[in-house]
Amino acid sequence: MKHLAVRSYLLALAVAVPTAYAIPPKHSVDELPELEQESQHDTASERITSYFTRYHYSGMTLDNELSEQIYDRYFEMLDYSKMFLLKEDVESASEYQHLFDDMLKSGELDVAYDIYQNSLERRFDRYTYALSLLDDEKPMDFSVEGDKYYYDREDAEWATTEKELNDLWQSRVKYDALNLKLAGKEWPEIVETLGKRYNSALNRLTKSKSEDVFQTLMNAFARSVEPHTSYLSPSNSERFKQNMNLELEGIGAVLQSEYDYTVIRSLVPGGPADKTGKLSPEDKIIAVGQGEGEDKEEFVDIIGMRLDDVVELIKGPKGTTVRLQVLKASQGAGGTPNVVKVTRDKVKLEDRAAKAEVKTIEEGIYEGQKMGVIEIPGFYNNLTADVKKLINDMQSEDVEGLIIDLRGNGGGALTEAIGLTGLFIDKGPVVQVSDGRGRVDVSEDKDGKVFYSGPLFVMVDRYSASASEIFAAAMQDYERALILGENTFGKGTVQQHRGLARRFDFFDEPLGSVQYTIAKFYRIDGGSTQLKGVQPDIVFPSFVEASEWGESKEDNALPWDKIKKTDFKPVNRVGDSEIELLQTRLNKRIESEPEFKFIFEDIERYRLEKDKTWVSLEAEERKNKEDEQKNRQLERVNARLKRAGKEPVESIDDAPEEMTEVDPYLEQALLVAMDFIHGEELAANN
Repeated sequence: MKHLAVRSYLLALAVAVPTAYAIPPKHSVDELPELEQESQHDTASERITSYFTRYHYSGMTLDNELSEQIYDRYFEMLDYSKMFLLKEDVESASEYQHLFDDMLKSGELDVAYDIYQNSLERRFDRYTYALSLLDDEKPMDFSVEGDKYYYDREDAEWATTEKELNDLWQSRVKYDALNLKLAGKEWPEIVETLGKRYNSALNRLTKSKSEDVFQTLMNAFARSVEPHTSYLSPSNSERFKQNMNLELEGIGAVLQSEYDYTVIRSLVPGGPADKTGKLSPEDKIIAVGQGEGEDKEEFVDIIGMRLDDVVELIKGPKGTTVRLQVLKASQGAGGTPNVVKVTRDKVKLEDRAAKAEVKTIEEGIYEGQKMGVIEIPGFYNNLTADVKKLINDMQSEDVEGLIIDLRGNGGGALTEAIGLTGLFIDKGPVVQVSDGRGRVDVSEDKDGKVFYSGPLFVMVDRYSASASEIFAAAMQDYERALILGENTFGKGTVQQHRGLARRFDFFDEPLGSVQYTIAKFYRIDGGSTQLKGVQPDIVFPSFVEASEWGESKEDNALPWDKIKKTDFKPVNRVGDSEIELLQTRLNKRIESEPEFKFIFEDIERYRLEKDKTWVSLEAEERKNKEDEQKNRQLERVNARLKRAGKEPVESIDDAPEEMTEVDPYLEQALLVAMDFIHGEELAANN
């Protein structure tokens, strides 16, 4: 058969590896399994193809054009950084790039398995080479001027020779070693740690499974269709069910394997990880340690570890502590790992619940006046009833208005977005949902009652998505509330989850499941929330442009479009001149506001660094950068202490929590709200 010839040719490309090691490899290439598709995979492939081609919103056709995209994405998923495969590996399989569509329809996936098998050998070769670079008696030189590691090779060409790959890996190993050195480890300990890391990678390769190939291929297919379409392996499918039922005791984070790293995709609102205030989406977890104090265990390096194994390390009994070494997304590849302690717990409904606080303006022309703030981490079942109670409780506090804080709110139940909207309008349409055939369903608030009629403001940021955007868009279209903050994420699609198993299947192994997009959300003015999100009325300073974040940065995201608007009547009329005045006053205030001075400095620094694809391998330069960051944090804390009339501290660890966790955006939102409420007298004064 032809696929056997492909396999023979690909395996013949495997290169010779060094034979002398300071840290010897604990496995040989002969231990790699010969991966072949299992009996259930042809049926699963046919069913997945049917779901994606028949029921996906886009109505896409699985043809040669899409086949080529799947081929490209398959190689991207096998070697995103172009650190393992050679150009000839890719070119040797290029004759099959227009056959992936036929493979998926028929379930005959031999070529994909051949390609994956070759990538296993290439990976084994690279980690074996990495071990050969470690020597107890010869520390690496971290003082070479101009020495760099190019960590972002997305746009780089494939290496054409083994020497090119060796050069890349010399920089990669040096980068790994320097990170450990900056974390305080001595050279022998660095060699030992990296030896364990690379040998662990070899061990994982020897334990590769047929399902690994199938999952990679099917997600190359899914992601070529659309970003929110995916295949879940049987183990991931079970984890999805547990997460939906909140049955797991752990840290309350959704994790995803991204090449060799475990990346935080999202945090469960109010969950243990979220409560630390030190973890964010896109952060990378690089090591996991159990316990603290006398029970503290050594960190386990998880770079390159299978996601299933990482999850087993992180989850655990309620009340126990897990320590995470984290590379913050905000610091880039050159950042120093932070250690975050998380106390495991069950994610309780009350942890995810909305919380209210009455804020009193402490100085300025609005001194002594009060504003209600309701923070909503997610649109959980019964949210609307909870918010009604919170508003009731605040009425006695004599608040002048209400801020709904949706920052970081990734969405939830559509019914609650509709219900929450209904608290602030009489009645009318809230959102439109259109399926792939153009059929439109309009969801409405029908009770004819306004629960709260006072001044209303909604805070959003780039993490506000889905149901958050539906609510914010409705408030904006009705002109019922002013929207404050950043452009939202732009996720305006509806997904459906379906298992692949059938009642009369008799496979030895279980089938997984799929998730795919079936509809899009549209505002009542006809515009979609997809891609563009919700643009705030009052714009706050942001680290990123709207086009650099969220749905618009996703490959193959569904486009923004517009349908017929619904029949609705705006509640208020907020003039452009009034919004312009509010924006002008905000801009003028933050020019001299100390916390926004810090924010503007951080924004400038981020924009200078964001397009870098490399990090320095000079220890002194990296150490100086790390010290600058620590000194900057300490200076800011002491500036806050000075403004509060308190004594400075010598270490950031000695700083009171309220001095490290400030929220200048909320403080300014309170003042924007007061400006709006007192708009007539402001206009008169202006």
